[in-house]
Amino acid sequence: MPEPAPTPLSLVLTTEADRERAEALARELLERGLVACASLHPAVSLYRWQGRLERSEEVQLLLKTTPAQLEALRRALGELHSYDTPEWIHWTAASDGSYGRWLLEQLALSPGGGPPAPAGTPGDGDPAG
Repeated sequence: MPEPAPTPLSLVLTTEADRERAEALARELLERGLVACASLHPAVSLYRWQGRLERSEEVQLLLKTTPAQLEALRRALGELHSYDTPEWIHWTAASDGSYGRWLLEQLALSPGGGPPAPAGTPGDGDPAG
């Protein structure tokens, strides 16, 4: 039996000021059905802002979605983010097998999602972020 085609994904990187804001943002994006998963990671960021070198302790969010959701996700981040200029870096990725199917299924079951994707096979279990 041939292997299923890889599932196209979009990954988005952004940061928030602290864990509480990062979790609130991730939860809202999940509730809106714009992401299937958000991974949060503590980070120290060094950058220039308004001509000065800055250092901030932040929380980095890696958001997993589909190319079809990317523009809606960008608009939602602009609306919900606590920063005037939120980080918005995205790239295309792919996932083979059960994780890709799970991701599509989560977005399809969410408000505003499309039709359900095929269910995983028994014993797939919960994926790790």
